[in-house]
Amino acid sequence: PFLICFMSLFFVSFRELLLSVALGQVLSLLICGIGLTSKYLSEDFHANTPVFQSFLNYILLFLVYTTTLAVRQGEENLLAILKRRWWKYMILGIVDIEANYLVVKAYQYTTLTSVQLLDCFVIPVVILLSWFFLLVRYKAVHFIGIVVCILGMGCMAGADVLVGRQQGAGENKLIGDLLVLGGATLYGISNVCEEYIVRNLSRVEFLGMIGLFCSFFSGIQLAIMEHKELLKVPWDWQIGLLYVGFSACMFGLYSFMPVVIKKTSATAVNLSLLTADLYTLFCGLFLFHYKFSGLYLLSFFTILVGLVLYSSTSTYVAQDPRVYKQFRNPSGPVVDLPTTGQLEPSVTYTSLGQEAEEEPHVRVA
Repeated sequence: PFLICFMSLFFVSFRELLLSVALGQVLSLLICGIGLTSKYLSEDFHANTPVFQSFLNYILLFLVYTTTLAVRQGEENLLAILKRRWWKYMILGIVDIEANYLVVKAYQYTTLTSVQLLDCFVIPVVILLSWFFLLVRYKAVHFIGIVVCILGMGCMAGADVLVGRQQGAGENKLIGDLLVLGGATLYGISNVCEEYIVRNLSRVEFLGMIGLFCSFFSGIQLAIMEHKELLKVPWDWQIGLLYVGFSACMFGLYSFMPVVIKKTSATAVNLSLLTADLYTLFCGLFLFHYKFSGLYLLSFFTILVGLVLYSSTSTYVAQDPRVYKQFRNPSGPVVDLPTTGQLEPSVTYTSLGQEAEEEPHVRVA
C-alpha cells in the first residue's frame, strides 16, 4: 500500500509539473506568432505600426471583457469597480502600454542580442516585487532553476553572435539598452500586479479594466505618434490578414496569461517565455532562411531543464505578523489553531478592493 500511495503521488506531481511547463510553452508559441506577424509587417510590407497593433488587441479586450463587466450585477459591475479603484487600473494600463512600446522602440537603437539578454531583467524585477509585495518565498531549487534558464538564454545570445544574427542598427546602443531595461521593469510591475489581481479578485476584472484604460490611452498615443505611419501602409488583403493574425495571437496571449499565472506564478511565466525567441528562430530557419547552430538546441533544452527545476517544488507565502492578531485573545491566552494537517504559512491580501476605513482582510491557508 505504501508503494502504491507513493507512486500515485509521484504521478500526480509529475503530471502537475508537465502541465505547468506545457502551459508556459503555449504562451511562448503565442509570442512566436506575434513576432512572426510583426516581422512580416515591418520588413515585407514596411508597416511600422506597433502602437496600432497593440491598440487592436486592447479594443478586442474591451469588446469581450469590459462589456462582460458592464452587464454584471452587484459589486462585480463595471461602475462599482471603477468607483472603488479606477485610478489603480489607470496606472496599470499606462504601465502595460509603455512596457510594450519601450521594448519595440529599443530595436531601432540596439541589437537583437542586446534586447534578448537585457529583457531577462524582468526576471529579477518580478522576483523582488513578489518577495516584498506578494510575500512569496523561494527555495534553493528555485534560484538554481532561474540561473539555469538565464544560462540557456545566454547560450542563445552567443549562438546569435556566432552565426551573425545580430539584427538591429546598433546605433545609440546605450539608449536602446536603457529602453529595454525600462520596458523590462514595467513588464515586471505589470506581471506582479496581474498575479495579485487574478489570485485575489478575478481574471475578467483584470482584462476588462486593461481593455478599458489601455484602449483609451493607446488610442491617444496612436493619434499623436502613428497617424502618419498608418497613412503610409499599403493596405491589401495580405496586410489585413497579418493584422488579424497578430491581433488573434495577442488577444490569446492576454486572455490565457492570467490563467497560467494563477496556476503557476508571474516568475514561472517569465521563465517560460524565454523559449519564445527560440520558437521564432526555429520558424525563421524555414521562413527567413536563418543560419542554424547546435547551440540553439542546447539553449532550448537548457531553458527547459531550468523550467523543470523551478517548477519541481512550490513556493510559499510568508506569514505576516498581523495574522497572529486574528487568533490572540486580548486578555491573554493564544487560541490554538486546528492541527488537522501540516500547513504552510500563507496569507492572502485583498486590500486592493478595500475601502480606507476597513480592516485589511487576511486569510490563513
